[in-house]
Amino acid sequence: MLGTVETRSVSPVFVGRANELDTLSDALARAAGGEPLALLIGGEAGVGKTRLIEEFAAAAGRRGAVVAVGGCVEIGADGLPFAPFSTALRALRRELPEELAAAAAGQEEELARLLPELCEQPVTRGTGRHDEDGMARLFELTARLLEQVAADRTVVLALEDLHWADASTRHLLAYLFRTLRTGRLVVLASYRSDDIHRRHPLRPLLAELDRLRTVRRIELARFTREEVGRQIAGILAAEPAPAQVDEIFERSDGNAFFVEELACCANEGCVSLSDSLRDVLLVRVEALPESAQRVVRIAAEGGSTVEYRLLAAVARLTEDDLIEALRAAVNVNILVAARTGDGYRFRHSLVREAVSDDLLPGERSRLNRRYAEALEADPTLVAADERVTRLASYWYHAHDPAKALPAVLDASVAARARHAYSEQLRLLERAMELWDGAPQDVRAGLRPLDYIEAYQACGCDLANTPLRYLDLMAEAAVAGRLCGERDRAMKIIKRALRLLEEEHDSLRAAWFWVERSRIVQAKAQGDGWHELATAQELVRGLPPSEVHAEVLATVANWSMVHVGGAEAFSAAERAVEYARMVGACEIEMTARLTLGGLMVEAGEVDTGLAEMHQVNQYTVAHGIATVAGRSYVNLPSALESVGRSREAVPLLEKGIAFTRGHGLLDSEAWAWGNLAESLFTLGRWEEAADAASRSRRVGRSAKPRAFHARIRAELALARGELPEAAEQLADARAHFGTHDFAPQHALPLARIAIAVAAGEGRLLDARAELGHVLEAGFPPGTQRYGWPLLLTAATMEARAVGPAAADAGRPGILDGIRRATRTLATSVPVWQAYERWVRAELLRAEGRSRPEDWAEIVAAFETLERPYELARVRCRLAEALLLYGEDQREPATELLRLAHAVAEHLGARPLADSVALLAQRARLSLNHAPQQRPAPADPAESLGLTSRERDVLRLVSLGRTNRQIAEELFISPKTASVHVSNILGKLGVSGRGEAAAVAHRMDLFPQDTLAVPKAG
Repeated sequence: MLGTVETRSVSPVFVGRANELDTLSDALARAAGGEPLALLIGGEAGVGKTRLIEEFAAAAGRRGAVVAVGGCVEIGADGLPFAPFSTALRALRRELPEELAAAAAGQEEELARLLPELCEQPVTRGTGRHDEDGMARLFELTARLLEQVAADRTVVLALEDLHWADASTRHLLAYLFRTLRTGRLVVLASYRSDDIHRRHPLRPLLAELDRLRTVRRIELARFTREEVGRQIAGILAAEPAPAQVDEIFERSDGNAFFVEELACCANEGCVSLSDSLRDVLLVRVEALPESAQRVVRIAAEGGSTVEYRLLAAVARLTEDDLIEALRAAVNVNILVAARTGDGYRFRHSLVREAVSDDLLPGERSRLNRRYAEALEADPTLVAADERVTRLASYWYHAHDPAKALPAVLDASVAARARHAYSEQLRLLERAMELWDGAPQDVRAGLRPLDYIEAYQACGCDLANTPLRYLDLMAEAAVAGRLCGERDRAMKIIKRALRLLEEEHDSLRAAWFWVERSRIVQAKAQGDGWHELATAQELVRGLPPSEVHAEVLATVANWSMVHVGGAEAFSAAERAVEYARMVGACEIEMTARLTLGGLMVEAGEVDTGLAEMHQVNQYTVAHGIATVAGRSYVNLPSALESVGRSREAVPLLEKGIAFTRGHGLLDSEAWAWGNLAESLFTLGRWEEAADAASRSRRVGRSAKPRAFHARIRAELALARGELPEAAEQLADARAHFGTHDFAPQHALPLARIAIAVAAGEGRLLDARAELGHVLEAGFPPGTQRYGWPLLLTAATMEARAVGPAAADAGRPGILDGIRRATRTLATSVPVWQAYERWVRAELLRAEGRSRPEDWAEIVAAFETLERPYELARVRCRLAEALLLYGEDQREPATELLRLAHAVAEHLGARPLADSVALLAQRARLSLNHAPQQRPAPADPAESLGLTSRERDVLRLVSLGRTNRQIAEELFISPKTASVHVSNILGKLGVSGRGEAAAVAHRMDLFPQDTLAVPKAG
């Protein structure tokens, strides 16, 4: 309404900042080339951050960029969740409606947490169970949205006043700065550097962002005297006297905003000014008519921006009087029209703060009450996504617990629905603060069903039971865990458990003990079993309930990871049964997934895998994202454990896409780690290394990072890089911690430690590590990790020479390994093959190696797609044959050639060196195959390959997948798969890696550079 009134205190001339504008322009140019960049603009209040952003935005607009500006909103010291992103996305939607709609397609409901207009029904309550990945899911979708919108055009996203940002906004900004990799996007964020005190929550974020390569920091300095003179000249439209410039420069100290205020005061004849800059800020307010001063004071308490209709309702002036008062405030540039809508804001927040600080305590609470009453009377006065938060803030600062308590609880529900868990926690803590001051009848009218999702069934009718203080504590504990404030959550849980000691409410107490277990494990302060055992004891004998089912499901999952066996199986079965009885579908799916994994470990492989497949299909189809993400980790892991690595790979690739699309970052990290493990098994080591690195980049918590380090250590060992393996082992152990012994993590690390120590010649250290493992034993279901560890130990003893081989304690070590083999299952071919291998290595250690034993092992591994292991046992068979007699030299030579080709192909340097040394000692050549008859003109003919199969083998050798082969040869993927199977059969090899090695050895395709093949 008054937005066109000319301002007189802002210089029409943009002064200085040439270097800063150059930096921003360079970022814009690089973004236009497809390199997203982020910039942080810091400076004290009034130094000119907003003016710099405005100038850059105008220049970017002239260069064809789309500019979207959003600001952090301060309402009575409470930040609105995601306010700058909501405002900026709303601006993008106005500028690019079709593009933004296309980018959000299919995810409107989730993205509506930031931009409610995307969904017909506003998000007022969370859907499904909230979890640690809820916020990450929203963040990932937001990043993808921005990348897609900025795919074909340059977009500038400017977020102002980051010092007021809520925690959720800070987390989202940090996520974007870390993960944006594509798109023509520039993200700007400004903040007051003088407000960032030592304990300000923005300080850790700034320190983190400083380490990112894609983030630049710009710190705005104050103006020089010359720049102040140019600014004053622009404001006054005349050259100022040197004395006036000196005085204003001295008093403002070069702060651009204070220069403006002092210049205007001097121009308006205010000769004698207070030495207090606060008084300088108020001097023009106090010069306004009384009605205008009153409106300015009202606006100061309403928030960063106050809507015209809301201001009118609170001011209670006639429309003419209100407009006249606003005109007076706008004429002297105290208030300006808001960037969007029909509201008003202070031209500078320093003036608003000065006016607000000048209010009397009673005056402030009275104004907040009037704002709250006006908003309650007409909720349309403010935007829907701000309504509940602002109402809660107004009532809280009105010091009215009866009104504030329900308003604050409503705001906490809205924050939870937006995955703004930090803000939810703060609001719930505020509700607990208000609890005792609220009248009993108000508290009795509150229902837990309206405000909590922490536990939905504790043996009472939530719809008709009054809300309890313990309910608030439960919801606050979950919010604290979900936003990473684990110490605050733990304090709340401990207080709740002390209160429950007097109330004898077993279900609620059990629920809190489960939460405590989760936090203890997340903080690496223990394994969480004491807490779970306490919860299990509390629910023992109680009727089925959701809490009871969750306790059992959590116990089952913990037991599967830590101890396995009948107890875990029983807990999983009961969890499934109880969850079905109470209709807790998500808990049922979680427990069924655990049950399937336990079946596989117990030898019921097909039944267990079928159960896990069903859970995966059901949870994906019904949108139970968290359990679906876990199924994409556990099911491929189970397949890998029974030697079905090739089946695991496409499922993991699908799972990575699913978890990434749903923002399940830790599940995605585990999926990448599992993919690395399966690729390593299949002999695709370069791809395995890349997958392991991706796991590290994606994972947020410590354990996925430890898993990454473990895989890198495995690769380093196979390649003979012992220092790297030792470094990765130390990293893995540091991230797994010492408080939570899980065999699936501890046993592989122990195996690597044995191998590193043995490789470095520290046999006593290796034996000591083995001794600890043998003393502890192998829990049920750990054959996946136990057999490789025993194999490493047996191989170490077989290689021992000199005094180590004659050690008096050595027979006891070998007997210990033999005894351990009797405790590990051999229910699938892969573990049967390992069992034979371990026994053969033990015989080799005793000088009793027999060719027939190794021939059986080679035959067993030829049916498995494990080229590295097959090459190793072929080397062992060749060694045994050479010891057996001279007539075995020819088959031994062929075995060594195959093993050497695979070792060279994979980069397994220790194996390649071992094969070469053995061949050298036996005076065998690894370069040429024996010629029994003249070779045909085309070596492929000797293999019986057709012309088409020769073409397919060439592409297999180049690392092409079945789909890529089909595209290149214009055949179907299924036909390509048939050709590959025929080739493997004719070459007598078990996998694509060996086929490529044969092609390489026979020099079938000399013009091509062979690559590690990829699975089809």
